[in-house]
Amino acid sequence: MTAPYDLAGLHVAETGTDGPTLLCLHGIGSSSAAFAPQFATLGDRLRLLAWDAPGYGASADPEGPLDLDGYADTAAALIRGRGGPVHVLGVSWGGVIALRLAARHPGLAASLIVASSSAGSGTDPEKAAGMRARVTELADLGPHAFAARRGPRLVSDAAPDALVRRVTDTMARAVRLPGYGYAAEAMAATDLRGELPGITAPALVLSGDLDRVTGPGASQLLAGALPRSAYVIVKDAGHLANQERPEAFDAWVLSHLRITAGLGD
Repeated sequence: MTAPYDLAGLHVAETGTDGPTLLCLHGIGSSSAAFAPQFATLGDRLRLLAWDAPGYGASADPEGPLDLDGYADTAAALIRGRGGPVHVLGVSWGGVIALRLAARHPGLAASLIVASSSAGSGTDPEKAAGMRARVTELADLGPHAFAARRGPRLVSDAAPDALVRRVTDTMARAVRLPGYGYAAEAMAATDLRGELPGITAPALVLSGDLDRVTGPGASQLLAGALPRSAYVIVKDAGHLANQERPEAFDAWVLSHLRITAGLGD
């Protein structure tokens, strides 16, 4: 058990007033700024919410460590406060939170969009150790050098320099201790494989074909285990497909919501 997070300290970016509500959960090295492309183009069709996770960006630090249930419960409280259920888009770590949310609070996730994600780093001891090692790396380097080292891997080698800078700058502004450490430990301790078959929310699983962080294989495993899923590849995209190929990514999001939410053309 972890102490509940006070929603008064949670920063949530919002845009749009009409259409289905889509809650966006960013990756472990990012913030609500990760969804700037979607905010720029989908706000006329959807109501978009994107948090800075507890201990990230403009959100207050948690009073103590949060495990994956703690993050999922915080998202659930946010959804209830907005009159839920909502559709949930999670990228990487955000996808892991979204999956636990759907398993733990099945009435609150109308559907899932899980991008460049996995069943958690606890599926493999080496991956878990690597996730925990990032905390020491951040403490030793500081956020700017940490982001400069890790950010470029989140997109493909063909990504424009401006995108690499934006991804790196977003990470540098978003991550700090202890929040990043809590998130890394939550990922290292998580193995969702046993609960995926029980998730009933319809899911769209996406992966960039050039993702070198989690890789398409991890997304394929998710899609194969979820009972109501579709799997698609975003061509010419790395780990952050929603930022590197937003037009293709957004087209799949809208297609999914036409099916699950009755979104009109």
